[in-house]
Amino acid sequence: MPEIIVAEGTIPYRIVGPAESDHPPVLFIHGVLADSRLWDRVADQLAARGYRCVLPDLPLGSHTTPLDEGATLSPRVVARIIRDLIVELDLADVTLVGNDSGGAFSQFVVHEFPDVVGRLVLTNCDAFEQFPPAPFKQVFALMRGPVTMRTLAYTMRMRLLRHSPLAYGALSHKADPQLTRSWINPCLTNPQICRDLVGLLRSVRVADMIEVSEHMSRFAKPVAIVWGQDDRSFTPRLGKRLADRFPNATYVPVPGARTFVALDEPDAVSSAIESVSAR
Repeated sequence: MPEIIVAEGTIPYRIVGPAESDHPPVLFIHGVLADSRLWDRVADQLAARGYRCVLPDLPLGSHTTPLDEGATLSPRVVARIIRDLIVELDLADVTLVGNDSGGAFSQFVVHEFPDVVGRLVLTNCDAFEQFPPAPFKQVFALMRGPVTMRTLAYTMRMRLLRHSPLAYGALSHKADPQLTRSWINPCLTNPQICRDLVGLLRSVRVADMIEVSEHMSRFAKPVAIVWGQDDRSFTPRLGKRLADRFPNATYVPVPGARTFVALDEPDAVSSAIESVSAR
């Protein structure tokens, strides 16, 4: 995979689709304990329609290259890394697409660096006081300690626990067990990966998320809120509330999908990206 170097370390990424395109580029942002493969089916569909899609593996717990020694993460630092990707890869008028905590970081991007984003697509994600949402608050509290983080990752080797309602089972109807196992392996095998994720989770502040989400009214560019309707963590009510904060947003309900809408209903996500990219 090609890489770019940012202040915190090395960020690998993939590009699918044509090098030259009449469509704006699309940058996909995954969340904690996932990687860019979350978006593969959506990106492949868009690439077949002539879109250039960029899929970075961000340092959010499923990355395989640790950050540099001494590097510290926070939501705003992750937002800056995303900004650096946009600038370094010359992604002019980019469509930024975020999911789960990656949707939260995408909100931080348009809050801190609105000029580098052409339009925004958010699938089910953290917003307002839901950072993380209620069902996962205790799990995230455990993940803020290196020992408890690795213990939790160790127990999630078992598919039954990994796909339980307190883990990936709450996030998708269709998640591949081999894919989810690969997402927890880095924390099992590399203490530095655990260190990176623990540092990020310790920096998460609900007050920061509330401030950022409340200020989304400042982002007047096109927005699509593509929301799985089967999600008990990021409920449809939360999605509609978030859509109402933007002055130029379309709310797209997706029946039969949970948090990982890109896995459950990729056609709906790719169609929404196409629609907002034409605006």
